[in-house]
Amino acid sequence: MASANASGSEENFSCSICLDVFNSPVSTPCGHNFCKTCITKTWDEKVQFKCPLCNKAFKRRPDLRINTLLSELAAQFQTSKRVKYQLCVKPGEVPCDVCTGTQLKAVKSCLVCFISYCQTHLEPHQRFPVLKKHRLVEPMDRLEDRMCKKHDQLLELFCQTDVEAEVQQMIQERLNNIQEIKDTVNRSKADADREIADGVHILTALKRCIERCQHDVYRMVKEKLKSTEKQAEDLIKELEQEIEDLTKRISEVKLLSHTKDHLHFLQAFRSLKDPPPTREWTTVEVRPPSYVGTLRRSLDQLEETLNMEMKKLRDAELKRVQQYEVDVTLDPDTAHPRLILSEDEKQVHDGGVQNKCRDNPKRFTKNIRVLTRQSLSGRFYFEVQVKDWMDGLVFNDNPAVRLPLRAELQKVGVFVDYDEGLVSFYDVEARVHIYSATGCTFSEPLYPILSPWFCDYEGINSAPLIISPVNQTD
Repeated sequence: MASANASGSEENFSCSICLDVFNSPVSTPCGHNFCKTCITKTWDEKVQFKCPLCNKAFKRRPDLRINTLLSELAAQFQTSKRVKYQLCVKPGEVPCDVCTGTQLKAVKSCLVCFISYCQTHLEPHQRFPVLKKHRLVEPMDRLEDRMCKKHDQLLELFCQTDVEAEVQQMIQERLNNIQEIKDTVNRSKADADREIADGVHILTALKRCIERCQHDVYRMVKEKLKSTEKQAEDLIKELEQEIEDLTKRISEVKLLSHTKDHLHFLQAFRSLKDPPPTREWTTVEVRPPSYVGTLRRSLDQLEETLNMEMKKLRDAELKRVQQYEVDVTLDPDTAHPRLILSEDEKQVHDGGVQNKCRDNPKRFTKNIRVLTRQSLSGRFYFEVQVKDWMDGLVFNDNPAVRLPLRAELQKVGVFVDYDEGLVSFYDVEARVHIYSATGCTFSEPLYPILSPWFCDYEGINSAPLIISPVNQTD
């Protein structure tokens, strides 16, 4: 009976003064119950003793005794309340999907039913043989979200291998990217070091040549000046000696003019009457040295040295871009009907007549041109033989650039740096840079174009354009 009563509502076991479950409940003569501490404190503070619930007054302070039955029932209710509170779901816990009203926390989740159960609602899974076969796991919320749609299994349990493999692959890809970036930086550093070394070598040689030319100019001018000064100094000495001799003759003549001995005068006068021998100075002159051509000859030597170093630099530059050689072939589907391609698709020339070709939207029909099969990006280099083709060059830059050829052009090298927007042309045989277009903007992969234009006037442009293999040992 006590156990049954203990399952009543909380208000049956609550003190009307503190509104909490009875603690040492006592009964008043009017039959109402209060916590012993609550009613004692209430009566201690008042002169008149009344029941706080019905206001019945007592002539004297009643003796209060513990209501044993109510005390036991209240203790059982408090325990039941505490147990129920502990079973109720709290933030962060998984609720029972079956509970209505107050939800209790789940103790297990079923991977077959996709439902989480509290201890009470889990009981059938522990009793019925069919339900006993269901797989129970620790409580988890959003069971359907945790299931792999591919394998129809719990993600954490059945897809771990797939996820780990995918993540591991992603990690490896990023490690590869890191290594590629490091390799690029290392190559860039090596290129920078080589460029600096080449620059220092050439500029140092040029500096030495300039210093040598400066020294030679200084030496040659000083030597000419010194020679002139020596000539002038010798002539001045000679003139001074003649002046000294003439002055001495004047002194001797004056001295002789004062003698009393006429015989001596006549004898001495014969030797003094003629002046001493001297140079014919009217034909003597000191010519200032000529320095014409001195500086020019030194600069010619400087230019020769500079040209030698430039040749080395051009050769090194060409070898550097040749490292980006690509193998390209011509695409017959794009060739104008007048064009004839070789079997290896490396040569093209204008046949002069329209050939029958199958229709293709990629084919040139107005311009006599052909594209390569390969689309290119990044850095690439290829060479085209243009022998018997050109007497000048025109680059369709903005504005167009026209360059005369210094010698017969045999083979043109083409280098493109897609990201830098750079297109450079080289005379391969002469190892000379011809022209570079900078600041180009590319948004799609590039297709090189060859455009042979037939002209039978003295055989001009009759030779084929040939994509040639790159020979880096030249």
